[in-house]
Amino acid sequence: MAKQNLNRIKAVLAEKNTSSKDLASHLGKTESTVSRWCTNEVQPSIETLFEISKFLKVDIRELLVSTEF
Repeated sequence: MAKQNLNRIKAVLAEKNTSSKDLASHLGKTESTVSRWCTNEVQPSIETLFEISKFLKVDIRELLVSTEF
């Protein structure tokens, strides 16, 4: 099964000129965990996604790929 892009964490980090290292430090997660989220290898929990949205000061919906076609 092909990997689906479900989140936009990497894109939003770039838009906000913030590093994944800064995000990892803020959340108390490893850099490799954040990297796996950024590559859509794994997905963060809803609670973690909420914390990411607060850190990046964006609506949580901006972190997800739209399902509208």
